[in-house]
Order: sequence, then structure tokens, then C-alpha cells
Amino acid sequence: MSPRRSVAEALGTRFAILDRSVGIASVEGLERLTIGRLATELGMSKSGVLGHFGAKEALQLAVLERAGEVFRAEVWEPVVRIEPGMPRLRALCEAWISYLERGVFPGGCFFVAAAHEFDGRAGAVRDAVEARFDTWRARLLKETRRAVAAGDLPGGTDADQLVFELTGLVMSLNHALQLHGDRQAVEWARRGVRARLGIIS
Repeated sequence: MSPRRSVAEALGTRFAILDRSVGIASVEGLERLTIGRLATELGMSKSGVLGHFGAKEALQLAVLERAGEVFRAEVWEPVVRIEPGMPRLRALCEAWISYLERGVFPGGCFFVAAAHEFDGRAGAVRDAVEARFDTWRARLLKETRRAVAAGDLPGGTDADQLVFELTGLVMSLNHALQLHGDRQAVEWARRGVRARLGIIS
């Protein structure tokens, strides 16, 4: 076996472990990830799984990173070439709602679930979850402030307040879909976003 093929196979195995881990953690939580379970489900030895991560916390952090890559591909990358400010803010909100509507993760928003699981704890996993939310909030704030500067939102708009409310709408949608299976909430979320952004439709 060539070194190049060996590296490619190792990366393929790592991705397979991470993708299965994301699926489990999305529904059952990061704490339910165990080396033994993953080994059984993937037809591997425990040492084979452990060799890719070294410890459970390292696996959890890698799963968060992988979930972040999926979120970026679904929500950020489709809008990155859209004009900054209001056009991009609108597109970001729509992509965010669509990500939940389409059930990209089987358990709803991966990071909302992780936040509920770890927000009362200390440690590297909790810090990584918080950092994801901080990064996303910063993106929304940046586009909101650009929209204000361009005159697409009223000059007195409190960007922090608006982002808080937009986040609340989407988090409420996640709750409605996951707990109640309420598909009507998707349209309510869209209406709420349009109303807060002053969009007449």
C-alpha cells in the first residue's frame, strides 16, 4: 500500500466516524457518543476508533468542527457572494430557516442541541459551542450594521436588539419543529423575519 493511499484511507475512515458521530449527537447528544458504540456501528475495533481521536473530548470537539463545516456549507457559503448588507442579511436568514426546514441534521439545529447539553458546564466543549454562536452572531451583526449604514434599515436601529430578535425567531422555529413537529412554524418564522427587516411582501 502506498503512503498516499494509506493517508487517504485514514482520512476516509475519520470522516466516516465523524459523520456517524454527528448523526448520533444531533439526536441523542454529544455525551451519548462512545468509542464502543461507534466501533460496533462502523464495524471497527475500539482501538481503531480511538486512534483517530485519542479521547472522548477530542472526538466531541472534532464532531463540533464537522457540524460547523456542514452549517457553513448550508447557510453561509450559498450567500457569501450576495451583496453585503440587507441583501445578504435577508439571504442569511432565509438560508438559516431553510436549513431547519430541510432537516439538515436529524435532531434539528446541531448547535442549539449542543448548547442545551453543555451551557451549564465548564470545559473545552462548552467553550467551543459558545465560540460557534459568537461567530454566527458576529456575522449577523456585521450585515445588520451594513444595512443600517446603507439606509436599508432605520438609522436608529439597535443592531444587537435586532439580531437578538432574529435569533429568537429561528430558535423558536427549531423548538416548534423538533418538539411539536409544527411545519406551519416555518412560515411564521419567515413572516417574523420579514416584519423585523421591514420587508413588505
